[in-house]
Amino acid sequence: MADDADLERYISTFDYAARKEMKIDSQDLIKLLEQGQAQLIDIRFKEEFEAWRVGPATNIPLPELPARLAELDTEKIIVVACPHKDRATIAMVYLRSRGIPAKYLTDGLIGLAENLRGDVARNFVQALPH
Repeated sequence: MADDADLERYISTFDYAARKEMKIDSQDLIKLLEQGQAQLIDIRFKEEFEAWRVGPATNIPLPELPARLAELDTEKIIVVACPHKDRATIAMVYLRSRGIPAKYLTDGLIGLAENLRGDVARNFVQALPH
């Protein structure tokens, strides 16, 4: 488990490059998912995930994240998301403090849903690695 020193190290080395590198928008995420280069982690509560989900996300609720780190494919870019970005930001900071260079989805799952409509959705599903 991350300790205070891990979090302090992350914060004390934070700079403009880190600020830019920790973010990804839906359009870039879609490209990475189609190429099999990203893992989308939906950190909403189970009930929220069951009510509606977007794409090939793995549901790991934020409170369960520390116990479920083994489910992350660290060979890929880890992108954490929630409807907006509040919980995703918390998850991203936690993962980065653990040495996992995660990103958070800047436009959230709602933005991703907006970008996956009509022909784009069809093409996205067809392009996903199987």
